[in-house]
Amino acid sequence: MNYKEDRCGNKLSVLGYGCMRFPKKAGRIDMKSAEKQVLAAVEGGVNYFDTAYIYPGSEGALGEILHKNGIRDRVYIATKLPHYLIKGRESLDKMFNEQLRRLQTDYVDYYLMHMLTDAETWERLKELGIEDWINEKKACGEIRQVGFSYHGNSDMFCSLIDAWDWDFCMIQYNYMDENSQAGRKGLKYAAGKGIPVMVMEPLRGGKLVERLPREAREIFEEHHVKYTPVQWALKWLWNQPEVSVVLSGMNSEEMIRDNIETAGNTAPGELTSDDEDMLRRVVKAINSKMKVECTGCGYCMPCPNNVDIPGTFAAYNRKFQEGSYSAFIEYLMCTALRKNSTAASNCSGCGKCEKHCPQNIRIRDKIREAGKSLEGPMYKVSAKVVKVFAKF
Repeated sequence: MNYKEDRCGNKLSVLGYGCMRFPKKAGRIDMKSAEKQVLAAVEGGVNYFDTAYIYPGSEGALGEILHKNGIRDRVYIATKLPHYLIKGRESLDKMFNEQLRRLQTDYVDYYLMHMLTDAETWERLKELGIEDWINEKKACGEIRQVGFSYHGNSDMFCSLIDAWDWDFCMIQYNYMDENSQAGRKGLKYAAGKGIPVMVMEPLRGGKLVERLPREAREIFEEHHVKYTPVQWALKWLWNQPEVSVVLSGMNSEEMIRDNIETAGNTAPGELTSDDEDMLRRVVKAINSKMKVECTGCGYCMPCPNNVDIPGTFAAYNRKFQEGSYSAFIEYLMCTALRKNSTAASNCSGCGKCEKHCPQNIRIRDKIREAGKSLEGPMYKVSAKVVKVFAKF
């Protein structure tokens, strides 16, 4: 296993264990299988375990396994605060204490603001006293380091990085999202400020393995260097020195062994120009069903009507590449889970964005098309519910 140091000198395994997808039986976490897998990961050198308050049963399962086997001191726990449910100091304390109880510990190593999507939301949390609360928890040792997980475009990500003195951050990043979400631009920006970057969705929830089109699989098979699609996806990430930890939602012992081996056999700068060219051809094959040829460069931003243009196009493309559910979740997160909506339906048709698009995309037409496709009845209901519960 390879390791990287964080800002406090902790040596973190470059492969992290994502606990959202613990194995299940009859709709509940299969504790026997989960325990075997966690122990196999720890024995293989994995020491970073990521969970969250809203992952059903995940915190409790992880806490039980670590406590039962007496290995809490061998790992670093990362969990997340659902800030969108926070109403004030009382709910902060109540939720955090519940997390400590579930995890059977008296401190959290890495604590994230879950799905922090814009600077305005962070300002709202500051108004609720989050800064004083964090400082108190850090002072007493109950929280060691604070960061945030992010879904959105790169410009907003950079603004969030600058909004506070974060200890670390987490982004969705893979060879398909190189120029969307926070992207390579965001990765380099955070790393350039000395902020460790944890990566989630390295396989896009398995889509870069299970749903690869035939053309993409053939490109992998014909390449002179033979790795599996999973190995290529992980190696692409670890090839970049700015990546600190890559989370994998491992749910079998075989997957754990394979990923540990890949983590131990990969170093930054390993991929050749031929390898990278091959992966670009894979991306092109996957993107053959793209509805909008948007690269996520962000030159069209900011929109005077607050439309997240790159985020909308990314979700619209995902709908035709991966299905409606994935697109719905991504679009909801990048438009409705913000203090001020960034939905496509905000577009006034002013055309300012089109003057700056290097791809010469007819943005106004495509935004209307995307909005009609993405903002169905379920989206409208969900957006209203989010506003009620998040109290934006």
